[in-house]
Amino acid sequence: MSEIVNTEQAQAWNGPEGAHWARNQDRWNAVNEGFDEPLLDAAGLTGDHRTLDIGCGSGQTTRLAALRAPRGGATGLDLSGPMLAEARARAAREGVANVTFTQGDAQAHPFEPGSFDAAISRYGVMFFADPEAAFRNIGRALRPGGRLAFVCPAQPSLNGWVTAMAALRDILPLGDFDTPGLPGMFSLASPDRIRAVLAAAGFSGVAVDRVGAYGAWGHGADDAAEFLLNTGPGRHFLSQVGTPEQARARHALTDHLRGHEAADGTVRLRSTSWLVTADHPTATA
Repeated sequence: MSEIVNTEQAQAWNGPEGAHWARNQDRWNAVNEGFDEPLLDAAGLTGDHRTLDIGCGSGQTTRLAALRAPRGGATGLDLSGPMLAEARARAAREGVANVTFTQGDAQAHPFEPGSFDAAISRYGVMFFADPEAAFRNIGRALRPGGRLAFVCPAQPSLNGWVTAMAALRDILPLGDFDTPGLPGMFSLASPDRIRAVLAAAGFSGVAVDRVGAYGAWGHGADDAAEFLLNTGPGRHFLSQVGTPEQARARHALTDHLRGHEAADGTVRLRSTSWLVTADHPTATA
């Protein structure tokens, strides 16, 4: 593995959080896959494209990118060893041969300059220690005129899982987890911030479009509530309170999610994100 700059993220994604995502890759894909086609369409992938997938996790978008480019291929990069192990196993089971997975930090990984036609990411670019440096390094990996396309969360209030968790403020010490602009999930929630970061990293033609999709969070409110509370943030918030408060939080979240059950019992929550595209005019900017 190459140099790691985001050490805290590396610890998290190679610890319980990475194991949780690897173990539940199908569930997380059911939450987020509504953004896959818009993302890949925006990247403009063709039959011989070489695609870099940043923060690829268990590799669904990497595999989809590779399938769109049968004469090219896709490389997934992620900090998480557990998730990459699942990505490789799934690619082998599905017979996707033109895909590779590498463990590394996008901010510091020694990409071969100009080695990719496009870089994509589904929720993998919000946690960089230095976003400008990270996108500059990703830009070096793109050929002149290469395409960047990524999805990141828009305003917290437009995301159903956030409003579900925010309903627990009287029970759990949620703090500022849903404050736009702070380091973390919503660090790029402002379009102006996105444009400024990409311009400083040498990208041009930046477009920021709002997109939405419903994700399936579980079958029945009880299942969806348990899944939400078993995520990294959920476990952290629960650990700050005693057993009675934990039980109250589970009950309150389950009640909230009952209002989002579809006729078949699936709990569907709407996610709203920014679909960002940009061009890299040079390979070394």
